[in-house]
Amino acid sequence: MSRYAGHVQIVTTAHDGERRGVTITAACSVSDSPAMVLACVNASNSKNAIFEKSGHFALNALAADQIHLANAFSGRDPSMTPQERFALGDWQELATGAPVLKNALAAFDCRLVELTVMATHMVLIGEVMGVSFGEHRPALIYMDRGYHTL
Repeated sequence: MSRYAGHVQIVTTAHDGERRGVTITAACSVSDSPAMVLACVNASNSKNAIFEKSGHFALNALAADQIHLANAFSGRDPSMTPQERFALGDWQELATGAPVLKNALAAFDCRLVELTVMATHMVLIGEVMGVSFGEHRPALIYMDRGYHTL
């Protein structure tokens, strides 16, 4: 799987005053009518149960200059609190209340319409309720266990 290139994204949610964000590469468009996206998060991490509880998520596509956010939300530094991770970016809310990164290449604010556990991961399918676009710049890609740009 390390040879499978993926756009680096942060999937986020909020519920009862708690925010959660996770760096992922397993995400894609599902449909354009209605607009729907798919994101996968690790099911074995109990903290990811918040995605189901909240009923919404945002998919934030990162640019090449946002490696620091990718690293922070990847969990590589387990001592970082969610508050410290979110403090590294400028966030807003659109329609659902999920944190949306203001300067993401694109951010899709979604209502969770289906959650399926497949092997080790939860597959989140969301209907896009709001969209935000940052300025156009190179995308951040992960492949061969390292970051690259397009």
